[in-house]
Amino acid sequence: MKKLYIIHGWTYTTEPWNKTLEILRNEYDIKVEMLNVPGLTANSKKVWTIEEYVNWADRNIPDGAVALGHSNGGRILLNLCSTKPEKLEHLVLLDAAGVYEENKKRDVSRKVSKIFAPLKKSALLRKIFHKILGASDYERAPENMKKTLSNMLESDKNLDISKVKTKTTILWGEKDTITPLRQGEKMHELIENSELVTYKNWTHAPYIVDPSGLARAINKTLEGEN
Repeated sequence: MKKLYIIHGWTYTTEPWNKTLEILRNEYDIKVEMLNVPGLTANSKKVWTIEEYVNWADRNIPDGAVALGHSNGGRILLNLCSTKPEKLEHLVLLDAAGVYEENKKRDVSRKVSKIFAPLKKSALLRKIFHKILGASDYERAPENMKKTLSNMLESDKNLDISKVKTKTTILWGEKDTITPLRQGEKMHELIENSELVTYKNWTHAPYIVDPSGLARAINKTLEGEN
């Protein structure tokens, strides 16, 4: 049985992943371990740095494993693999964060406010949009995690993605507006041993909009391990 470790993105519940995980386990016979990220799906009141998250991932993922990182989880794994190139047998990046852009809004609260400005008059539409994008997690972050998020965003300045030598598969949604496709293309350009596969109907959260398609894409990726 194949095994996959997953580090989720910036979310306080992994419940939206359940359908994808169920399909991976039942239809593709893949053993999946979803890691609970400290401060998000695992309790932690401290302010975390990217170095601390890298050490946490290193402790919780065995050497030679296959690991998938979504969004901020991808950022953590990119930092891990840039410092320990032999850590993973295969790195899978799903709409990952980690590419620093000079014009990127660093103040998350302002960014979220701008995104949702047209929806302020409709609580229902705002709730639906939050659910689709998972963006409500930014708004309701406790103070320590807002500082942690700031640390994560700033860490991208120092991440040298070209140091990642691990075999890498990059899965990306063409409708992703949180980490746009250009960032996936940049990762593909910088990681020598990488493959980029894009999906027209995927947003930043394919486990919500297309769980069966995501499970199929992951299985196809892992089949290359045989």
